[in-house]
Amino acid sequence: MSDKLRYGVFLGPHHPMNENPTLCLQRDLQLTEYLEELGFDEVWFGEHHSAGWELIGAPDLMIAAAAERTKRIMLGSAVTSVPYHQPLMVAERFNQLDHMTRGRAMLGMGPGSLASDAQMMGIEVAKQRDMMDEAIDVIVRLMRGEAVTAKTEWFTLDNARVQMTPYSRPCIEMVAASTVSPTGSRAAGRNGIGVLSFGATSTATFDALSANWRIAEEVARENGRTVDRAKWRLVAPMHIAESAEQARKDVQFGIEGWADYLRNVAALPIVPGGGDVVDALLDSSMAVIGTPDDAVRQVERLRQQSGGFGTLLLFGTNWADWTQTKRSYELFARYVMPRLDPLPDNRLISEAECRAARPVLAGKIGAAIQARIQQHIDERGTKDIAPELIAALPEQHS
Repeated sequence: MSDKLRYGVFLGPHHPMNENPTLCLQRDLQLTEYLEELGFDEVWFGEHHSAGWELIGAPDLMIAAAAERTKRIMLGSAVTSVPYHQPLMVAERFNQLDHMTRGRAMLGMGPGSLASDAQMMGIEVAKQRDMMDEAIDVIVRLMRGEAVTAKTEWFTLDNARVQMTPYSRPCIEMVAASTVSPTGSRAAGRNGIGVLSFGATSTATFDALSANWRIAEEVARENGRTVDRAKWRLVAPMHIAESAEQARKDVQFGIEGWADYLRNVAALPIVPGGGDVVDALLDSSMAVIGTPDDAVRQVERLRQQSGGFGTLLLFGTNWADWTQTKRSYELFARYVMPRLDPLPDNRLISEAECRAARPVLAGKIGAAIQARIQQHIDERGTKDIAPELIAALPEQHS
C-alpha cells in the first residue's frame, strides 16, 4: 500500500488493582488529549464488565467525554460487545454520537472478550459469536439508514430504524473484531466494513493475518461487497525509550501485573510462555520493548506478513508509569511515524542536494560579499573596513 499509515491507540484499558479507578479513567481521557497533540489519528475504548482491570463498561460514554476535550482525533469503541445489547440501542447511541462528535465516532463490534461478562448476563459463551453475527448484520443496515425487520432467539426488530439521518455519509465507520478465528473477517466481508485485528503480533494471530484478510475478501465478493485494506487495523503492544535498557527499566513498573491478569484472570491467550515476561514477549516478537528502531522493524514485519493495512493501533498496556508512558508515545510520534511514510522525505533530499552543492554555493556567496566590499572601497576607500576583510579580497582588487 502506498497510502500513508494511520496511527492510534487501543485502550482496554488495563489499570492495576492498586490504583484509584476514578483517576485511571481521568488519565485515559488526558491521554486522549495528549495523543491528539502528538498527531495520532484515533483512540479506541474497550467494553468490559468484570475482572477488575479493564474499567470501561460503556465506551460510548468515553467517546462522548473525549469528544468534548478534543477537536480532531477520531474516537471508537473497541469493541462494543454486541451480544450484550439490543441492536437498535447500539445503532441509536452511535448515531447520536455521530452527530455529537460531528463525524468523529466509530463503531467497533465484537462478541465480548471476557467469558465472565457473558456468564453474569446468562449468555452462553458458545453462542456469543453467533449472536455477534446476527447483531452486526442488522446494526450495519440500521447505521446505513435502512428500516430493518428481523427476529432471532434474543432480539426482535419490527420496522426498526434510527431516528436521525446519519451525520457522516453514508454512515460512520464500522469495524468487526478479529483475532485467530475467521469470525470477524467473515462478518466484515459479509457487510463490507473494516476489520480490527486484536493481538496481531501474537504468534497465532500473526500467522493468520493474511489468511483472515483473504477470507474477508472472498466473503465480500460472495455478498456483492468490497473490503478495503485502508480500513484494516492491527493492534500491537509497544513501549519505547531512548535505549533498550531504559525501556526494560520503564516497564518493570507494571508489566508483571499485566501479564498475570491476562494469564490467570482474563484467561486470554495473549501473553506467551512463562518465566520473565519481558524476555517471553521479546523472544516471541509479540511486543516491542526497546527503541524507535525496534518499533519501525515491528511495523515493517506486520506490513510484510499482512500484505498491507491501514492503521496501526498501539496497545495501551500501562506497563510504565504515567510519565514514561507519555514519553513512549512522544518518541513514537517524533521518530517512528516519519520513517514509515511511504513517500520520500523531501527534507532528506533537500539536505543531500545542499550538502553536495555547498562548495559551489559557498563560493558564489563569498564572491558576492567580496564584490560589495570592493565596491565600497572603490567608492569610499578602506576607512572602517576591517583589515582581514581587505586581506581576503581577490589579489587583483587589493
